[in-house]
Amino acid sequence: MKRKYISIILAILTMACVVIFLLIGCKQATETTSLVTTVPMITATTTSENTALQATTKSKIAFVSDRDGNPEIYIMNVDGSVPVNLTNSKKDEADPSFSPDGSKISFVSIRVENADIYIMNADGSGQTRLTNIQADNEFPSFIPDGSKIIFDSNRDGNYEIYIMNVDGSLQVNLTNSLANEWDPSLSHDGSKIAFTSVRDGNPEIYIMNVDGSEQTRLTNNPANDGFPSFSPDGSKIAFTSVRDGNSEIYIMNIDGSEQTRLTNNPANGWFPSFSPDGSKIAFTSDRDGNREIYIMNADGSGQTRLTNNPANDEFPSFSP
Repeated sequence: MKRKYISIILAILTMACVVIFLLIGCKQATETTSLVTTVPMITATTTSENTALQATTKSKIAFVSDRDGNPEIYIMNVDGSVPVNLTNSKKDEADPSFSPDGSKISFVSIRVENADIYIMNADGSGQTRLTNIQADNEFPSFIPDGSKIIFDSNRDGNYEIYIMNVDGSLQVNLTNSLANEWDPSLSHDGSKIAFTSVRDGNPEIYIMNVDGSEQTRLTNNPANDGFPSFSPDGSKIAFTSVRDGNSEIYIMNIDGSEQTRLTNNPANGWFPSFSPDGSKIAFTSDRDGNREIYIMNADGSGQTRLTNNPANDEFPSFSP
């Protein structure tokens, strides 16, 4: 499972001198393989129902927490208040991402044998499986008009970036590379995809057009860089790097210039996510002993803890 693979990435980001590649490993999350035979289908929603869903997600952050025993998808206010479990599943789940209108959330669940992409209404109802293949499919993200979802999958032997219709049809490989590539992040105008690749030896951040053309390396560092996230105006990319000894949040221009460190803490920081207006960045850090969600200004100032739970909280994603 790639969830194990990501744990190796995080371990490398924490101790960069110990491991060179992130190509093998085991995910940290405990997996179960019991079969869920039915998944409720999304039902058609009226305009008023969609409006209500958008209202409930105004100024929200979706995230992953294992506070109820296993990793599940939650939602909370941007100040960290009123956390609500949306999935209520016995299986491990991760990688939430809102649709552009805020009415849907895509996510990953290990409800069968592999990690698959699911979609649900923003209140947790209508959970529907989109991918159904003997491979892992992860890190989903909607394109701006909500008609397609980008994600990564190892169905062709290594992890690559794919795109599919929002109903799961027409799944297409965009990168067609022999290297492992993951963590796709779509620009808000839908024209570019940033992603992580080891094609040049260690994890670095690349960018390409949404059709897979013009794949270009943005970072070039002996340390590991990953988990890119576009700013809403498309001019910046926040990312994670261990170039200064531990995993921290950085920001750069879309062409890779002016790479600047935002967090400066002996502990680690991962998974940056911009607020809709670009003024804030939510991220995960273990600076207080376990993984929690934090928020800061886009320049790195005003770093504030949002969650406070003995369990792990991570993978924040802002509603539009």
